[in-house]
Amino acid sequence: QVQLVESGGGLVQAGGSLRLSCVASGRTFSKNVMGWFRQAPGKEREFVAGISWSGGSTYYSESAKGRFTISRGNPKNTVFLQMNSLKTEDTAVYYCAADRRMLGPIATLGSEYEYWGQGTQVTVSS
Repeated sequence: QVQLVESGGGLVQAGGSLRLSCVASGRTFSKNVMGWFRQAPGKEREFVAGISWSGGSTYYSESAKGRFTISRGNPKNTVFLQMNSLKTEDTAVYYCAADRRMLGPIATLGSEYEYWGQGTQVTVSS
């Protein structure tokens, strides 16, 4: 059974940092793009960051660029999201996801990702 489990969320003040982790099990994702999405209350899910299967390429949403860093661990079934300079508008449930395609490009559409975690809550207070 494939599982993606996120951790590292919590409550932080604006300007602070959090590091999210995602561990995948049940199969290897070493040849799959992995990404982070988020969904705030009353809003649609949105792409935050993605990383290529090799870890050599990354892509960020405009809101994440310059503040967030996505990386892959070793083994490549782990992915991290370092979030710095957090803002109140970053408050959301953050989801880890794995693309269904092997060796594919980084996708920003959620429909390209087949496997999803349960999410971890990030709350940024002012």
